[in-house]
Amino acid sequence: MSRLAGAIAAMLVLTACGGVGGPGRPAGESLTTMGFGLPDEIATVRVDAFKKAYPQVTVRINEGAFDEQAFLSAVASGNPPDVVYLSRERLGSYAARGAIQPLDDCVSRESVATGDFYPAARQQVRYDGHWYGIPEFYNSIVLIVNNEAARDAGVDPRSIDTSDWDRLAELARRMSRTNGGKVERFGFNPKLPEFLPLWAKANGADLLSADGRTSRLDDPAVAEAMAYANRLVESQGGWKRLKAFVDTWDFFGARNPFAEDQVGMMLSEQFLVSSMAGTTPDVAITVLPFKGRDGQPVNLVGGNAWAVPKGARNPEAACRWMKTMTAADTWVTAARARQDKRTKEGKVNIGTFTGNARADGTIFTEIVRPSGKAPFDEAVKTIRAVQPAGFVVPQSPAAAEFKKAWEDAGTRVLLGGQDAAEALERAQAEARKAIDGAAS
Repeated sequence: MSRLAGAIAAMLVLTACGGVGGPGRPAGESLTTMGFGLPDEIATVRVDAFKKAYPQVTVRINEGAFDEQAFLSAVASGNPPDVVYLSRERLGSYAARGAIQPLDDCVSRESVATGDFYPAARQQVRYDGHWYGIPEFYNSIVLIVNNEAARDAGVDPRSIDTSDWDRLAELARRMSRTNGGKVERFGFNPKLPEFLPLWAKANGADLLSADGRTSRLDDPAVAEAMAYANRLVESQGGWKRLKAFVDTWDFFGARNPFAEDQVGMMLSEQFLVSSMAGTTPDVAITVLPFKGRDGQPVNLVGGNAWAVPKGARNPEAACRWMKTMTAADTWVTAARARQDKRTKEGKVNIGTFTGNARADGTIFTEIVRPSGKAPFDEAVKTIRAVQPAGFVVPQSPAAAEFKKAWEDAGTRVLLGGQDAAEALERAQAEARKAIDGAAS
């Protein structure tokens, strides 16, 4: 049994069943969060909206990133937070083992506008037919191209098409630059192993069945995708050299890898584009959709969600908090504050990409305005265009263990320990065992 499964199994002895809104311990007039902070106006404006709507509730925000062990310990000790903010991809594991509560009663009682959420975001917070989370941001993956590197390779950056894998591999090699054996520019970073689901989908394969119960890591199309992405890395000097080079990059600062001409192309969530808009608005980039081999956009989406732990003392307030924080009107108010702030600072704002499609409709038609910086204005159009193509790895009772199995497989391949088929055969056995054990 994994450490996660063991910890939650121990916890289950201490906690009772039931969903949010059902019978429980008396609710106090306080609300405690975990995994959330107040780094900017997008957070503070929404928190203020809740406080204004529910002044009788004292909000206690324990700032800091989500810590799994601290979370499980708090639940096991019978002293969990009222609401927790965590990555959506982990919800299945916590739901299956009882660490978080179903939210169906909450959604019904508070009339949460779930139809406003993007379909992929909705899918990612549901498990076994029930709501277990309320989605926040909606992170899309796009291809960011360094225009200088593209022109050095003799191509118009706008003409780059990831559906042609042979041409893409050739372009990655041409964009690479070394000096005396030292990597100065990495042509194309395919982001293996973390983006394996994206590469597999581009090759027509899914890692997991739609119901989250059957691992498909042994699909030859998955192995083909992993092997291809690994060859991209090998042809540019190998994983160890790439990792050593990437570790020097200032991803979110003024000396980011595009401003410093350290990378030719890279797959990334759109928040890297947003960061560059603020730090290096004159950087010469082109943002393109990542296309599958069939020529259609492919977009592995992610983001965080709000969930309610078992044993939460004030699940009713937690429900209202989740609704308020993710409601279209709240997002729009926060987005206006972001636009006003960036305008006063003279900075480019590419918008706030939420999990709420209705909110985004207003944000990108009424709030976000052309900046005059063509790369970023065009980037907004591209990101918006790929949002409907979003997909997720389905929730599984062993979501965390399943992800670890395929990520470990990718790492073994990158390090040269196994070929893709061998690594995924082992991962398939590990995944099947984890899923069967969690579901039993």
